[in-house]
This record gives sequence, structure tokens and C-alpha cells, in this order.
Amino acid sequence: MPRKIGTCLWFENQAEEAAMFYTSVFDDSRILDISRFGEEAPGPAGEAIAVDFELEGRSFTALNGARTSGFTEAVSFVVDCEDQAAVDRYWAALTDGGTESQCGWLRDRYGVSWQIVPAILPSLIAGPDPQGSQRAMQAMLGMRKLDIAELQKAYDG
Repeated sequence: MPRKIGTCLWFENQAEEAAMFYTSVFDDSRILDISRFGEEAPGPAGEAIAVDFELEGRSFTALNGARTSGFTEAVSFVVDCEDQAAVDRYWAALTDGGTESQCGWLRDRYGVSWQIVPAILPSLIAGPDPQGSQRAMQAMLGMRKLDIAELQKAYDG
């Protein structure tokens, strides 16, 4: 039987809220199961212990626990976007209550790091024209949310 690898996100007490938020942001996403604390459990009765959910076919578990450290940018989720409308949509949803960073990176309201990346980016920063790629890279380094038209303009010179 093939094994499936998933991602566990450890929250202090926001697992259910976060899972509901993420499934509202991404298409083809759903809550699969919610396990709740019982009367004699170490957490408040009825609060979610773990929430299993999918985002566009990828498995996640949101876990509530006595967390001693937060999320870091050492792990981030990359969202490939076909066009600027998708970049704009994901950026707006995930920065709502979160913080913008550089080069298409952001931290959402729960502290989880995301990279919102237009599909064209690799062909611009690693394209056949070395000078164009350098200009596109420099343009990207000056951006927070990536702007496809500006990246293309920089590549074209």
C-alpha cells in the first residue's frame, strides 16, 4: 500500500479556525475530519484536537497543542499562479491579518509562510537572455507582491 505524506501544522488553539480559513481560500479544498477533546481530556471539551483537511488535493492536519515556538519561514507553502488575477487573489486573502514580506513571500494571520509565485517567474529570472534575467531578478527583489507585467517589462528591458 503506498504511503501518503501530509503536512501537520501545530497551533496553540486555532486549528479549526485556520483549517476553515485555508479551505475558504483555495479551490477544491475541504475539511475531512475534526477530532474534539472530550470531557476528561487535557483541553477544553468540544475544542478541536486535530482537523484533517485538503487544499487542492494536498493533505494537512491542523493540530492544537501547547506550542512553545511559532512557525518560521524555514518552511513555506508555494502557490503557483497562472496569472496576475490569481496572484492578487491569494495575496489579498493570505495577507488579510498577516504581513507582507519580500519577493512574493508573506506570513498569514496564523504565522504560516507562503510564497505566491506566478507561473512565468522561472522563465523570466532564468530565461535565455542573461541580462533580461538579471533585470527581472532585480525587479523581483524590489517587490513584495509579484507583478507579472513589471517583471516582464524588466526582462524585456
